[in-house]
Amino acid sequence: MSLDEPSGQQPTPSTARVDPSPKVADEIAKTTCYMCACRCGIDVFLRKDADGTKKVSYIQGNRDHPKNRGVLCAKGSAGIMQHYSPARLRKPLLRTGPRGSGEFKEISWDEALSIATKWMGEVRSRDPKRLAFFTGRDQSQSLTSWWAQQFGTPNYAAHGGFCSVNMAAAGIYTMGGAFWEFGTPDWERTKMFMIFGVAEDHDSNPIKLGLSRLKERGVKIVGVNPVRTGYNAVADEWVGITPGTDGLFVIALIHELLRTGSVDIAYLARYTNAGWLVIDAPGTAENGLFARDEEGRTLIFDRKSRTIRPSDDVDAVPEFDTEVELPDGRKARPVFRIMAETYLDPANAPDRVAERCGIDAGTIRRLAAELARTAFEEEIVVEQPWTDWLGRRHETLIGRPVSFHAMRGISAHSNGFQTCRAIHLLQILLGSVECPGGFRFKPPYPKPVDAHPKPHAGCKPDSPLDGPHLGYVLGPEDLLIDKENQALRIDKAYSWEAPLAAHGLMHMVISNAVEADPYPVDVLLLYMANMAWNSSMNTGGVMEMLTRTDENGEYVIPKIIYSDAYSSETVAFADLVLPDTTYLERHDCISLLDRPISEPDSLGDAIRWPVIEPDRDVRGFQSALIDLGARLGLPGFVTEDGTATYQDYADYIANHERRPGVGPLAGWRGNGDSHGRGLANPEQVDRYRENGGFFETHIPEEAQFFKPWNAAYQDWAVEMGLYDKPAPYLFQLYSEPLQKFRLAAEGFGDRQPPEHARERIATCFTPLPQWYAPLEEAALDTDEFPLHAITQRPAAMYHSWGSQNAWLRQIHGENPLYVPESVADAAGLADGDWAWVISHHGRICVPIRRMAAVNGKTLWTWNAIGKRKGAWALQPDAPEAKRGFLLNHLIHELLPPKGDGLRWSNSDPITGQAAWFDLRVRIEKADTPPDVSQPDTGTQKSPVGTGPDALAYGKAWT
Repeated sequence: MSLDEPSGQQPTPSTARVDPSPKVADEIAKTTCYMCACRCGIDVFLRKDADGTKKVSYIQGNRDHPKNRGVLCAKGSAGIMQHYSPARLRKPLLRTGPRGSGEFKEISWDEALSIATKWMGEVRSRDPKRLAFFTGRDQSQSLTSWWAQQFGTPNYAAHGGFCSVNMAAAGIYTMGGAFWEFGTPDWERTKMFMIFGVAEDHDSNPIKLGLSRLKERGVKIVGVNPVRTGYNAVADEWVGITPGTDGLFVIALIHELLRTGSVDIAYLARYTNAGWLVIDAPGTAENGLFARDEEGRTLIFDRKSRTIRPSDDVDAVPEFDTEVELPDGRKARPVFRIMAETYLDPANAPDRVAERCGIDAGTIRRLAAELARTAFEEEIVVEQPWTDWLGRRHETLIGRPVSFHAMRGISAHSNGFQTCRAIHLLQILLGSVECPGGFRFKPPYPKPVDAHPKPHAGCKPDSPLDGPHLGYVLGPEDLLIDKENQALRIDKAYSWEAPLAAHGLMHMVISNAVEADPYPVDVLLLYMANMAWNSSMNTGGVMEMLTRTDENGEYVIPKIIYSDAYSSETVAFADLVLPDTTYLERHDCISLLDRPISEPDSLGDAIRWPVIEPDRDVRGFQSALIDLGARLGLPGFVTEDGTATYQDYADYIANHERRPGVGPLAGWRGNGDSHGRGLANPEQVDRYRENGGFFETHIPEEAQFFKPWNAAYQDWAVEMGLYDKPAPYLFQLYSEPLQKFRLAAEGFGDRQPPEHARERIATCFTPLPQWYAPLEEAALDTDEFPLHAITQRPAAMYHSWGSQNAWLRQIHGENPLYVPESVADAAGLADGDWAWVISHHGRICVPIRRMAAVNGKTLWTWNAIGKRKGAWALQPDAPEAKRGFLLNHLIHELLPPKGDGLRWSNSDPITGQAAWFDLRVRIEKADTPPDVSQPDTGTQKSPVGTGPDALAYGKAWT
């Protein structure tokens, strides 16, 4: 749209002359959207009022942007109303009433930062771990994690622990990358596409673009999801699976591929550890570990020489179906043989898993056959020579045009880590990773698991932490525990309760802190994490925890500092509120150090910048955090003479270096002529603004495929600063780190798990992906709670942010509970009735709607539509508070008690991922419908007042 194009507004009847083509804007500013996690490029149209004040008049997609190429969804367009929301905070706030009341007084920024500095400074000088700093979906984790490391607390993480750590960790441990932010399907070449547990909130515009290209080419799309909405509704085939059984379904597909011999043997031999020898010596400390030579190299049995050789021997070809005797007399078998024996077990056959999955056995067999036919009979050959890491020259690229994508519906189960690994194993067996037509990594991935840091928790007063908080453990030796097996982190990440917790356990922080388990905290610092509402399991319980007092009447969590742009539920529970800006008023960095905007053929990152100045006394949290770092005298935030290193976040983005030559942004380094590596460039942010807010550079053609093994890609990645030296590796179908934990559970090794954890580790930490029943399901009488209950994020909302948006509220102003028709019939429910939904933990009373396109054992609703009265500047009778609701009230952060006195987290036992979708319930008709959905959590006062009765574009903006 040009500056002078019509706005689309219709003339109104009037005797006055109406301009049919009003001026849309005086200028266009290009930046990055923040209405979801896509990070699309946008054009923000700005118009000056009569007094010269800039106003946002229109937002559209940036056609030059590599992420969305001009496409923009309803959320992105509605960013105008997000920016002008009546719920925006206006000044720093200091609590005056009880927590949860919403009673505050406005204070100056200097007073607010002085208070925060005093509170946190006292903690740092006494015991830094008593500060817990956790952030939501903020997209600035490379800064916030570094700040926390310099502060010295081990207690830092972001939202991934309750979002998608299973997805990320399973991908990294198996193949060095993962779905969504780390990789994507080859949309242009794939010929069969399967999605597992994908709703419409994550990566929505790129997925919609991709699906449209698949539809244009007639590619079959298979949607595996209990609910048929969005992407699953446009799929050619919907597989309405029973929640929590995806792993069973995928393993049955693997069973069929192995049974019919439909696997890519050459790919497995060359690019995976399928040929590595595994020690078969039950009852010993090395059983199940890889056989190695004296130099530590893994071993294979060479098919040609019939001898045991190092796995990196360029002339050797591994034998898959054998058993050999090692030089020390022990037996060993290749990974592939163990895998075949495991998955060909009749228990994994389609007929054996069909009923539990809710999928007909014939459907499972047919889908496996379709995958195999597409992968092998529709093979792609690209005439592109390349050289692998061992110096072998290849004249072509062989593609298996089958691709997969998965997201939270897989991740948010207590068996999600192993299910994610099973999906990766499925695509690797087909040879469809990093090839034409398959799943492809996006820089800075792929990376082997051992290229990532180990987690650290060594802290002492007035000192930085001894290393990064988060990382990837390779065995019990890397756990963050003390000599008594107690966790060193407040969330118990990297303890025996969640050994591979690569993103922390944000959902356990408050619960553990109030129980002083493993110790209390003095200051809880939260950013953009609505932990008093939709971002917590056990919402009512968490609100009680935030207000719990000790025997002296003092709050058990003494100080809570919260930063948000809007008057959310959590604002009411804070002692000190630091008001953030909207995304159009601040700098942000979508960095290669965090989650960039790369694509399989290119490296890219981006910025946000203040396209409009705040009309309130607010500051971007990142700049406020940098100011706090300087006030606290944190290393890196002050110079030798004690002055601030960085003026604000923009200064940090341009001048910070994480290691020599590598900073937050990759483009225009040095004098503006270096990319990837180079000296800091003070004008770097300006160069990004001039280029539409992003940087992109293409991977050389020879380097675009087979990245983990492609010598050209490895050299290019080093040149761009992604690695400091080439890091080729093989996919790990069989995970030795998991087997190390099982050996510890058997009693081997210096670090031993507590007795209560041994059985769980032995069951869940299988080195090959296996399925086990979700932990809550296994702990309950499923006859009493026969139904599953899940949420999905709607396309028009992202977390809880959208419910203040006048445009988006028209799409989702309330949320019914969708009930399968057969379940509704049994309960006597008609559309519009109200029903009680009951779990082992709680009860809610909500409006229902009948639905046919849903798994017959599954209730579901949209996520985060319900609101607490008084929050988000909504009217007292807002539909979100009257007919909106959360399933969170039914979910406990702990599993049902086992009678052992222990607090068992409702999480994946491997990664600590919050098990949102393990919820089991029953449903009963409400004979007397309530006036509002239940439970009623009371009303909080709004520090920003209440929005107008009618909020429209151009009206009542402030």
